[in-house]
Amino acid sequence: MSKNIPQIIGTAINSISHFNPQLAAKLAVKLFSTPRKGKLKANQLSFLNTATQENVICEGIHIKTYHWKGKGETILLVHGWESNTFRWQDLIELLQKEDYNIVALDAPAHGGSSGKIFNAPQYSECIRVVVEKFKPSIIIGHSIGATASIIAQENYNLSSIKKNILLGAPSNLAISVKNFATFMGFNETVTKAIDAYYLKYFNHLPGYYCAENFYKNNDTEGIVIHDKKDKIISYLEALDINKHYKNGKLIKTIGLGHRLKSEVVYQHILDFLKA
Repeated sequence: MSKNIPQIIGTAINSISHFNPQLAAKLAVKLFSTPRKGKLKANQLSFLNTATQENVICEGIHIKTYHWKGKGETILLVHGWESNTFRWQDLIELLQKEDYNIVALDAPAHGGSSGKIFNAPQYSECIRVVVEKFKPSIIIGHSIGATASIIAQENYNLSSIKKNILLGAPSNLAISVKNFATFMGFNETVTKAIDAYYLKYFNHLPGYYCAENFYKNNDTEGIVIHDKKDKIISYLEALDINKHYKNGKLIKTIGLGHRLKSEVVYQHILDFLKA
């Protein structure tokens, strides 16, 4: 896909906003909330089929869960945007060697789950349902999945959770909206439409979902792992989380990027789990 495609789409939506702002707003919000749902490959399905699979219902959406049974503590794995449970394969195999009880879910409109749209508040609702069913004591979340798991804990007092591991997590959804709008080249009318969407459906602007509001009451132990050169979520956002997460510890990596798939990261995780 041409690198100019997002800017072309952004310009088209901007043009529509001049004579039909409601339609432009609808298109922008749909674009912001609709992930590309790739088909799972044979090797991915082969691995996922080693787990016990079950659908749980959240707001009419069928959320696919995967369960690799073990005798140790229960860990919930929460992936990010345009991903699915398979992204955890390497970590799952390491955790299995330690006999942890491992649960993972596919987000709405991702992997084996149903739904057409995705956003952090909605994802947090689904995480709540899964936590209440499986009672994990540890959550490992990547990117927006990490943020959604913290939102769920703040909103629903998920008392089973004792530890959080946050990988490449954004600290403020307003920053994510701004970055998306800049990437697409949206004008102010279109950008405000995304804000209006959050206000209408979640009673809050994106900026409400920030570290200052959602970490101050979280008493769990945690580690925040973030790469200094992350090009998707700035390292500055990790610093912001660390500022407000009183029982969290920031671990900086260099050169691993946003995905943070590395033996170095996995060792940090294992060390923290055993501490």
